[in-house]
Amino acid sequence: MFRTDQERLSGEIVALAGRYGRDRSALLPILQTVQSRYHHISDYAMQEVASLLNIHPVEVYSVVTFYAFLKARRQGQFVIRLCRTISCDMQGKEKVARQLENELGIKFGGTTPDGKFTLEWANCLGMCDQGPALLVNDQVFSKVTAEKVHDILEACRRSFSVYASQKEGH
Repeated sequence: MFRTDQERLSGEIVALAGRYGRDRSALLPILQTVQSRYHHISDYAMQEVASLLNIHPVEVYSVVTFYAFLKARRQGQFVIRLCRTISCDMQGKEKVARQLENELGIKFGGTTPDGKFTLEWANCLGMCDQGPALLVNDQVFSKVTAEKVHDILEACRRSFSVYASQKEGH
């Protein structure tokens, strides 16, 4: 039986509520999981979560827009967050930022047309003694230089190619 994307999403949200619970304390773990799987939290997903947890949709929207790692708009497969604290700035963050923008062909806040990469600023990654630091999805890279940017992006591209071919059954 063919299921629409919305039916599949609804089913996944019900399953997540089964795992995390159906009260307010389940809100953040459910949203984080939806974000991880879909690279954003759609209006439909917010409505479904609100209904399932018996809370007002504006409360769900408030959580999604409050937390920097939750997004209502679609993000790339790889979300790259570069720390913009003064300590990273003093250690060469601007060169890293320019290299990221040049290699990806986008500015910070943007997503590549192929949907693979999103560039964002991070206010602090907690790596002040090892800057410049960046976070690619959940992986931290420290002491990043403009020269290392190419290797980091190539590793992402290779892992994306492996993921895509596995998904297609190759």
